[in-house]
Amino acid sequence: MANDESANRSGGRISPISLQKHLKGTVYPASRDDLVRQARGNQAPADVLALLHTLPGERFSGPRDVMRAFGQAT
Repeated sequence: MANDESANRSGGRISPISLQKHLKGTVYPASRDDLVRQARGNQAPADVLALLHTLPGERFSGPRDVMRAFGQAT
């Protein structure tokens, strides 16, 4: 049985679904630091936290903005 970390990836990459799962409960608008803090609170693995640190932009008005930045960062 795969662990949660590997089950949330597609081909070794972080999936959009996994990212949103780790951001559950985020109150928007949110800063990049807010996203990292929320993901850490949701037990996100280190690679998800690292990805969040690299997202382009400083503030996100909602999940759609996060996914747009995710697409640019990956």
